[in-house]
Amino acid sequence: MAEELLLDITLSKAEQYRQLLPQLDALTTGEPDLVANLANTAAALRQAFGFFWVGFYLVKDDELVLGPFQGPIACTRIGRGKGVCGSSWTQAATLLVPDVEQFPGHIACSSDSKSEIVVPILKNGQVVAVLDVDSDQLNDFDATDQQALEQLMQLAAGWF
Repeated sequence: MAEELLLDITLSKAEQYRQLLPQLDALTTGEPDLVANLANTAAALRQAFGFFWVGFYLVKDDELVLGPFQGPIACTRIGRGKGVCGSSWTQAATLLVPDVEQFPGHIACSSDSKSEIVVPILKNGQVVAVLDVDSDQLNDFDATDQQALEQLMQLAAGWF
C-alpha cells in the first residue's frame, strides 16, 4: 500500500473508522518495526480525525514512557495509576473522559486538552502500552471511538 490515506470526510465517524482501519492494517502488515507502526498509526488518526493529540505511552519498568505521537510536546513519563493514562494501564480498560477537568488526578500536559480517550494495548493479558487521544473539545469521544480504537489496539498488540 502507498503511504497515503484515502479518506472521505463526508462520511459518518463510524464509516470513517471503517474506511481507515483496513488501510492501517495494510500499512502495518509485514512491517516488523514497532516504532514505525506506532508512528504511522498516530499520524493516521490525527490526519483522519483532526484530534488535538494522538500518541502512545509504552510500559517500561513501572511507568509509562512517551512513545511516537502527533501534536504538541507531551509528558514524558507517567506513573502507574496516575492520570487517565496511568489509570487505564492499572485497570487494563479503556477510559473515556468527556471533561478532563472532572477526572480526579488528571495530568495536564496541555491546558488545551478538554476530553480524552485512553485505550490499553494488551499482549498475553498484560498492558504493554496505551493509546492516548486528546481533543480540544469537550465530550468529543463516544462509543464509536471506543469500539474502533479498541479494535485497532487489538491489531497493535501484534506489533509487540
